[in-house]
Amino acid sequence: MKSYSAYLIDLDGTIYRGSDRIPAAKRFVERLQAKHIPFLFLTNNTTKTPAAVAENLSKNHDIHVQADQIYTPSLATVSYLKAKNQGDLSGKTVYVIGEIGLVSALLGAGMKLVEQNPDYTVVGLDYDVTYHKFEVATLAVRAGSTFIGTNADTNLPNERGLVPGAGSVISLVEHATQQQATYIGKPEAIIVNAALAVLGQEAENTLIVGDNYETDIRAGINAGVDSLLVYTGVSKPEVVAQKEIQPTHQVNSLDEWEV
Repeated sequence: MKSYSAYLIDLDGTIYRGSDRIPAAKRFVERLQAKHIPFLFLTNNTTKTPAAVAENLSKNHDIHVQADQIYTPSLATVSYLKAKNQGDLSGKTVYVIGEIGLVSALLGAGMKLVEQNPDYTVVGLDYDVTYHKFEVATLAVRAGSTFIGTNADTNLPNERGLVPGAGSVISLVEHATQQQATYIGKPEAIIVNAALAVLGQEAENTLIVGDNYETDIRAGINAGVDSLLVYTGVSKPEVVAQKEIQPTHQVNSLDEWEV
Protein backbone atom coordinates (compact mmCIF):
# COMPACT_ATOMS: atom_id res chain seq x y z
CA MET A 1 0.00 0.00 0.00
CA LYS A 2 1.20 3.49 -0.88
CA SER A 3 2.83 5.48 1.90
CA TYR A 4 1.85 9.14 2.30
CA SER A 5 4.04 11.93 3.65
CA ALA A 6 1.18 14.22 4.72
CA TYR A 7 -2.51 14.08 5.62
CA LEU A 8 -5.53 16.37 5.34
CA ILE A 9 -8.12 15.15 7.83
CA ASP A 10 -11.79 16.02 8.18
CA LEU A 11 -13.26 16.61 11.65
CA ASP A 12 -17.07 16.27 11.82
CA GLY A 13 -17.96 12.60 11.35
CA THR A 14 -14.32 11.56 11.04
CA ILE A 15 -12.60 12.60 14.27
CA TYR A 16 -15.79 13.08 16.30
CA ARG A 17 -19.57 13.18 15.92
CA GLY A 18 -20.68 16.37 17.63
CA SER A 19 -19.82 15.81 21.28
CA ASP A 20 -19.38 12.06 20.81
CA ARG A 21 -15.85 10.68 20.67
CA ILE A 22 -14.56 8.30 18.00
CA PRO A 23 -11.80 6.41 19.87
CA ALA A 24 -10.19 5.06 16.68
CA ALA A 25 -9.71 8.65 15.48
CA LYS A 26 -7.65 9.58 18.54
CA ARG A 27 -5.44 6.53 18.00
CA PHE A 28 -5.04 7.45 14.32
CA VAL A 29 -3.91 11.00 15.15
CA GLU A 30 -1.49 9.72 17.77
CA ARG A 31 0.08 7.35 15.22
CA LEU A 32 0.68 10.31 12.91
CA GLN A 33 2.17 12.32 15.75
CA ALA A 34 4.42 9.44 16.85
CA LYS A 35 5.83 9.18 13.32
CA HIS A 36 6.12 12.98 12.93
CA ILE A 37 3.94 12.90 9.81
CA PRO A 38 2.62 16.41 9.07
CA PHE A 39 -1.14 16.89 8.92
CA LEU A 40 -3.85 19.52 8.93
CA PHE A 41 -7.40 19.11 10.10
CA LEU A 42 -9.31 20.25 7.03
CA THR A 43 -12.79 21.14 8.22
CA ASN A 44 -15.68 22.86 6.48
CA ASN A 45 -16.81 24.35 9.80
CA THR A 46 -16.33 28.13 9.87
CA THR A 47 -18.16 28.85 13.11
CA LYS A 48 -15.12 28.57 15.39
CA THR A 49 -11.58 29.95 15.28
CA PRO A 50 -8.71 27.47 14.86
CA ALA A 51 -7.77 28.06 18.50
CA ALA A 52 -11.30 27.16 19.62
CA VAL A 53 -11.28 24.03 17.47
CA ALA A 54 -7.96 22.93 18.96
CA GLU A 55 -9.31 23.59 22.46
CA ASN A 56 -12.40 21.50 21.75
CA LEU A 57 -10.25 18.64 20.49
CA SER A 58 -8.14 18.79 23.63
CA LYS A 59 -10.85 19.22 26.26
CA ASN A 60 -13.60 17.06 24.80
CA HIS A 61 -11.77 14.46 22.72
CA ASP A 62 -8.30 14.18 24.31
CA ILE A 63 -6.66 14.98 20.98
CA HIS A 64 -3.86 17.50 21.36
CA VAL A 65 -2.82 19.68 18.42
CA GLN A 66 -1.85 23.29 17.76
CA ALA A 67 -4.20 25.92 16.35
CA ASP A 68 -2.07 26.17 13.22
CA GLN A 69 -2.93 22.54 12.47
CA ILE A 70 -6.55 23.53 11.86
CA TYR A 71 -7.46 24.78 8.39
CA THR A 72 -10.92 26.13 7.65
CA PRO A 73 -12.78 27.74 4.74
CA SER A 74 -12.44 30.99 6.69
CA LEU A 75 -8.66 30.85 6.26
CA ALA A 76 -8.97 29.59 2.70
CA THR A 77 -11.34 32.46 1.89
CA VAL A 78 -8.72 34.94 3.11
CA SER A 79 -6.09 33.19 0.98
CA TYR A 80 -8.38 33.26 -2.06
CA LEU A 81 -9.24 36.94 -1.65
CA LYS A 82 -5.61 37.89 -1.09
CA ALA A 83 -4.71 36.17 -4.35
CA LYS A 84 -7.35 38.32 -6.07
CA ASN A 85 -5.93 41.51 -4.52
CA GLN A 86 -2.15 41.25 -4.90
CA GLY A 87 -1.85 39.83 -1.40
CA ASP A 88 -3.33 42.85 0.40
CA LEU A 89 -6.91 43.10 1.69
CA SER A 90 -6.40 46.32 3.67
CA GLY A 91 -9.29 48.66 3.01
CA LYS A 92 -11.41 46.06 1.24
CA THR A 93 -14.97 45.92 2.55
CA VAL A 94 -17.08 42.84 3.27
CA TYR A 95 -20.53 41.90 4.49
CA VAL A 96 -20.61 38.60 6.34
CA ILE A 97 -23.26 36.10 7.27
CA GLY A 98 -21.32 33.86 9.62
CA GLU A 99 -19.95 33.18 13.06
CA ILE A 100 -16.80 34.38 14.84
CA GLY A 101 -14.51 31.94 13.04
CA LEU A 102 -15.31 33.53 9.69
CA VAL A 103 -15.60 37.13 10.87
CA SER A 104 -12.32 37.07 12.82
CA ALA A 105 -10.39 35.65 9.86
CA LEU A 106 -11.61 38.38 7.52
CA LEU A 107 -11.04 41.16 10.05
CA GLY A 108 -7.61 39.75 10.83
CA ALA A 109 -6.71 40.11 7.16
CA GLY A 110 -7.48 43.83 7.30
CA MET A 111 -10.98 43.83 5.82
CA LYS A 112 -13.69 46.19 7.07
CA LEU A 113 -17.21 45.01 7.90
CA VAL A 114 -19.93 47.11 6.26
CA GLU A 115 -23.58 46.75 5.28
CA GLN A 116 -23.57 49.29 2.44
CA ASN A 117 -21.88 48.56 -0.90
CA PRO A 118 -19.38 45.91 0.29
CA ASP A 119 -16.72 44.77 -2.15
CA TYR A 120 -17.43 41.17 -1.08
CA THR A 121 -20.36 39.34 0.46
CA VAL A 122 -19.23 36.19 2.27
CA VAL A 123 -21.87 33.74 3.45
CA GLY A 124 -21.36 30.78 5.77
CA LEU A 125 -23.06 28.95 8.59
CA ASP A 126 -24.66 31.34 11.07
CA TYR A 127 -26.60 29.97 14.04
CA ASP A 128 -28.26 33.36 14.56
CA VAL A 129 -29.08 34.15 10.95
CA THR A 130 -32.00 36.52 10.49
CA TYR A 131 -34.14 37.84 7.68
CA HIS A 132 -32.28 41.16 7.97
CA LYS A 133 -28.96 39.45 7.29
CA PHE A 134 -30.39 37.68 4.24
CA GLU A 135 -31.87 40.98 3.06
CA VAL A 136 -28.57 42.87 3.35
CA ALA A 137 -26.63 40.08 1.62
CA THR A 138 -29.18 39.81 -1.18
CA LEU A 139 -29.21 43.54 -1.88
CA ALA A 140 -25.41 43.68 -1.80
CA VAL A 141 -24.96 40.86 -4.29
CA ARG A 142 -27.66 42.25 -6.56
CA ALA A 143 -25.81 45.59 -6.51
CA GLY A 144 -22.58 43.96 -7.68
CA SER A 145 -20.80 42.71 -4.55
CA THR A 146 -18.71 39.59 -5.25
CA PHE A 147 -20.56 36.62 -3.74
CA ILE A 148 -18.46 34.06 -1.82
CA GLY A 149 -19.83 30.92 -0.15
CA THR A 150 -17.71 29.20 2.49
CA ASN A 151 -18.83 25.67 1.60
CA ALA A 152 -21.73 23.83 0.04
CA ASP A 153 -22.51 21.38 2.87
CA THR A 154 -26.29 21.16 3.08
CA ASN A 155 -26.04 19.20 6.34
CA LEU A 156 -23.68 18.71 9.29
CA PRO A 157 -23.42 15.49 11.34
CA ASN A 158 -23.70 15.85 15.10
CA GLU A 159 -24.93 13.81 18.04
CA ARG A 160 -28.55 14.63 17.11
CA GLY A 161 -28.26 13.64 13.45
CA LEU A 162 -27.84 15.62 10.23
CA VAL A 163 -28.61 19.30 10.83
CA PRO A 164 -28.60 22.21 8.32
CA GLY A 165 -25.18 23.29 7.10
CA ALA A 166 -23.69 26.35 5.42
CA GLY A 167 -24.91 25.29 1.99
CA SER A 168 -28.49 25.61 3.17
CA VAL A 169 -27.86 29.22 4.24
CA ILE A 170 -25.96 30.11 1.06
CA SER A 171 -28.67 28.53 -1.09
CA LEU A 172 -31.23 31.02 0.17
CA VAL A 173 -29.06 33.94 -0.96
CA GLU A 174 -28.44 32.21 -4.28
CA HIS A 175 -32.18 31.83 -4.87
CA ALA A 176 -32.87 35.41 -3.82
CA THR A 177 -30.18 36.84 -6.11
CA GLN A 178 -30.34 34.31 -8.95
CA GLN A 179 -26.55 34.18 -8.69
CA GLN A 180 -24.30 31.30 -7.71
CA ALA A 181 -21.66 31.82 -5.06
CA THR A 182 -17.99 31.08 -5.61
CA TYR A 183 -17.44 28.22 -3.16
CA ILE A 184 -14.21 27.88 -1.21
CA GLY A 185 -14.53 24.83 1.06
CA LYS A 186 -14.70 21.14 0.31
CA PRO A 187 -15.37 19.71 -2.27
CA GLU A 188 -13.66 22.59 -4.09
CA ALA A 189 -10.01 22.28 -5.00
CA ILE A 190 -9.48 25.85 -3.71
CA ILE A 191 -9.30 24.85 -0.05
CA VAL A 192 -7.27 21.71 -0.73
CA ASN A 193 -4.64 23.58 -2.74
CA ALA A 194 -4.47 26.28 -0.06
CA ALA A 195 -4.00 23.63 2.64
CA LEU A 196 -1.26 21.92 0.63
CA ALA A 197 0.55 25.25 0.37
CA VAL A 198 0.35 25.66 4.16
CA LEU A 199 1.75 22.15 4.65
CA GLY A 200 4.39 22.65 1.98
CA GLN A 201 3.41 19.32 0.43
CA GLU A 202 2.65 18.06 -3.07
CA ALA A 203 -0.74 16.61 -3.97
CA GLU A 204 0.70 13.25 -5.03
CA ASN A 205 2.25 12.65 -1.60
CA THR A 206 -0.81 13.62 0.44
CA LEU A 207 -3.92 11.72 1.55
CA ILE A 208 -7.26 13.37 2.35
CA VAL A 209 -9.29 11.54 4.99
CA GLY A 210 -13.01 11.96 5.58
CA ASP A 211 -16.44 10.45 6.15
CA ASN A 212 -18.40 12.25 3.43
CA TYR A 213 -18.02 11.22 -0.21
CA GLU A 214 -19.68 14.39 -1.50
CA THR A 215 -17.31 16.75 0.34
CA ASP A 216 -14.11 15.04 1.47
CA ILE A 217 -13.70 12.51 -1.31
CA ARG A 218 -14.82 14.83 -4.08
CA ALA A 219 -12.36 17.41 -2.75
CA GLY A 220 -9.59 14.88 -3.25
CA ILE A 221 -10.85 14.02 -6.72
CA ASN A 222 -11.08 17.70 -7.72
CA ALA A 223 -7.59 18.49 -6.41
CA GLY A 224 -5.87 15.32 -7.61
CA VAL A 225 -5.25 14.06 -4.06
CA ASP A 226 -5.72 10.42 -3.01
CA SER A 227 -8.57 9.83 -0.59
CA LEU A 228 -9.47 7.60 2.35
CA LEU A 229 -13.18 7.25 3.13
CA VAL A 230 -14.00 6.11 6.66
CA TYR A 231 -17.53 4.92 7.39
CA THR A 232 -18.08 6.67 10.70
CA GLY A 233 -20.20 9.59 9.52
CA VAL A 234 -22.30 10.62 6.55
CA SER A 235 -21.58 8.25 3.67
CA LYS A 236 -22.80 4.66 3.49
CA PRO A 237 -21.02 1.81 1.65
CA GLU A 238 -24.03 0.86 -0.47
CA VAL A 239 -24.36 4.43 -1.74
CA VAL A 240 -20.64 4.92 -2.40
CA ALA A 241 -20.54 1.63 -4.32
CA GLN A 242 -22.72 3.27 -6.97
CA LYS A 243 -20.36 6.20 -7.53
CA GLU A 244 -18.53 6.36 -10.86
CA ILE A 245 -15.27 7.43 -9.20
CA GLN A 246 -14.40 5.44 -6.11
CA PRO A 247 -12.34 6.66 -3.14
CA THR A 248 -8.71 5.59 -3.36
CA HIS A 249 -9.12 3.70 -0.08
CA GLN A 250 -12.07 2.76 2.16
CA VAL A 251 -12.15 1.59 5.79
CA ASN A 252 -14.83 1.02 8.40
CA SER A 253 -12.58 2.38 11.16
CA LEU A 254 -9.38 4.40 11.24
CA ASP A 255 -7.92 1.58 13.32
CA GLU A 256 -7.67 -0.30 10.02
CA TRP A 257 -5.35 2.28 8.46
CA GLU A 258 -1.58 2.00 8.82
CA VAL A 259 0.30 5.27 8.55
